[in-house]
Amino acid sequence: MERSCGERSATVQGDIETYFEDGQWKNKVEGSTRATSVHDTKADAVEKGRDMARERKVEHFIRNQDGQIGERNTYGHDPRNIPG
Repeated sequence: MERSCGERSATVQGDIETYFEDGQWKNKVEGSTRATSVHDTKADAVEKGRDMARERKVEHFIRNQDGQIGERNTYGHDPRNIPG
């Protein structure tokens, strides 16, 4: 179940972070102090965070329950110049 927490339109273009806090999975835009969305499951939060990152063409950081980054995906311009 998703609950919106004052979601702002594309005024903030920071990366998206999916994280666990206070028994819930949340998404927030980098630079924001409040969660953009709150979810009961990690899968729901990751799906919403991925959509947000794709829409903004930014990175999506997915943290494990212990706070460590478990996954990181780029959905926009990747500045790295890696052949192959």
